[in-house]
Amino acid sequence: MTRERYRELVREIGRHDYLYYVLDAPELTDREYDKLYDELAALERAHPDWVAPGSPTQRVPGAVRAGLRAVPHAHPMLSLDKATTEAEVLDFDRRVRELLSEGLEVVYTVEPKVDGVSIELTYRDGRLVLASTRGGGDVGEEVTENLKTVRAVPLVLEHRGELVLRGEVYLHTADLAAVNEARRAEGEPEFANPRNAAAGSLRLLDPAATARRPLRLAIWEVLEADGRPSAHAEALAWLDGFRLPRQKTLHRCATIAEAWTRLREIGERRAALPYEIDGAVVKVDRYELRERLGRTARAPRWAVAYKFAAERATTRLLEIRVQVGRTGVLTPVATLEQVRLAGTTVSQASLHNEDLIREKDIRVGDRVVVEKAGDIIPQVVEVLHEARAGDAAPFVMPERCPACGAPAVREEGEAARRCTNPACPAQRRAAVLHYTTRAAMDIDHLGPALVDQLVERGWVREPADLYRLRAPDVALLDRMGERSAQNVVAAVAASREGRGFDRLLHALGIPHVGATVARTIAGVYPDARALLDADPEAVAARLAEEHAIGPKIAESVRAYLARPDTRGVLEHLLEAGVSTRPVEAGPVATEGPLAGRAFCVTGTLSLPRERLHELLRGAGAAIHESVKRGTTDLVAGDKVGKAKLDKARKLGVRILGEDELWALVPRP
Repeated sequence: MTRERYRELVREIGRHDYLYYVLDAPELTDREYDKLYDELAALERAHPDWVAPGSPTQRVPGAVRAGLRAVPHAHPMLSLDKATTEAEVLDFDRRVRELLSEGLEVVYTVEPKVDGVSIELTYRDGRLVLASTRGGGDVGEEVTENLKTVRAVPLVLEHRGELVLRGEVYLHTADLAAVNEARRAEGEPEFANPRNAAAGSLRLLDPAATARRPLRLAIWEVLEADGRPSAHAEALAWLDGFRLPRQKTLHRCATIAEAWTRLREIGERRAALPYEIDGAVVKVDRYELRERLGRTARAPRWAVAYKFAAERATTRLLEIRVQVGRTGVLTPVATLEQVRLAGTTVSQASLHNEDLIREKDIRVGDRVVVEKAGDIIPQVVEVLHEARAGDAAPFVMPERCPACGAPAVREEGEAARRCTNPACPAQRRAAVLHYTTRAAMDIDHLGPALVDQLVERGWVREPADLYRLRAPDVALLDRMGERSAQNVVAAVAASREGRGFDRLLHALGIPHVGATVARTIAGVYPDARALLDADPEAVAARLAEEHAIGPKIAESVRAYLARPDTRGVLEHLLEAGVSTRPVEAGPVATEGPLAGRAFCVTGTLSLPRERLHELLRGAGAAIHESVKRGTTDLVAGDKVGKAKLDKARKLGVRILGEDELWALVPRP
């Protein structure tokens, strides 16, 4: 075998990957493809010095990565403004023309909005060097090695200079069904939809595991490139010369009326597509006009996403079950005859609360209309009363908790009925699961099935019990082995340090205390001991008066700290060695144009708050999580509460808009 034969195999297998994964036009059977691949692999084993960077064998590296690296985007990955009616699409056209010169020709493109995970790819001198997720828009997560496992993605191509692309990683609906069938056989939870499957697959720490998922890629934007054509439609067609998988369904429209026709056509053909879409996107075609139109803080002015109406399906309601959440709220859930809806199989739907059931007169056995709210959460929207059997009885919410039998009460003015037993096993299960979530303590390997077993056996009654688990015991549970048990215990132990007091507060599941309120509290009290030692009444008053926290949230915090059983949850976590020290936010410049000043950032701005904090610290400023004595400047975006502004004025704090901020520090 010669080296030329090796190069020929690399080219030939790459061509067949393109035919199969991009054009859906395979020329070989699986057996014939495997024969070529095996020949290539044998040559590389015999001649390791021949291995080329673009070889198909180089898609799956052997090492498991330690984590996902943060990657800043040179150009923010913005959201798109939404339209749901023809009038809103026409209004988009009106805004575009008002911003451009009168009489200027504007050509639009229309393309489906694939329901997947947005991603950015960078090729440098023809080699794929970086791939990252959208993340928060300004900063994403690096997934380069995982994206290399997607066979539609060329590892090398014929292009000099830098080529920056954006696209969507997604699955065909048939492929998702096959993935879920395999997960069911292995006792693993199914993916709810292709978007979840794609996101979960891209973030796996083991690229070999990602390679087992049938991911695809559709490029929808050529962001930067030497030699790029001057308009979007031409640029996407230009990518065909590099065998890059791009959005093939693209309509170039001379008028907005033609664009509206294309939008309706895509919606009508939606069900026939092999993948899910949740709308279609109208874009100004010429890049020069896009530059002139610019963007707002959150979205480009040259594009709009037309969202299709939620898909609906009719099925039969078989049962109404009542679930118990971490705060004791009883939630009715409909069990349905399985029905296909928006590309997935639906067997249950939310009924929200007993008032909705009463208003819609929903009964077991009814024929009901189900839709996905935002194409994500199924819900019952209509009852076909004319099809009802005569003996169907009205549904009545239980007066006792279905999990523990304790009284379930509905306070005046509340829509929810709650279990009154803080030791309720259902509440414990939900509280532990919440504690492990990414936004809270970010503990891997603790899924619902495992937590169910831990709670049922009495090993875990509250989050602190997780830190007492031993790997030999965990290995005895169903679907667990020695290695899996060690991973669980190691992940729990890792959460003791480095999460920060605000994350721990959020993880406690105090009613109405989300991540933002938790950060505010952590900015007032330096650690858990300081909070526990304070008088609960004084804590609530201070949060309400000094930090503009509403009375409902302040009362919830007071009640949590005043009750021995709930404050004991935090006490036990401290005893288990969970750190509540603030997480170091990185080095702060001791010198700079803002040295000696202290900034509080609030409201909705064009960059994430954490990114603004980094910029301000880099310029020498201190950061205050709330307006207090010593705060010199309040950067106020949209939707700032009046109380916070009043307090800033009372303390003599300078109030800056975002434009004034960029006069102080360079905008990234």
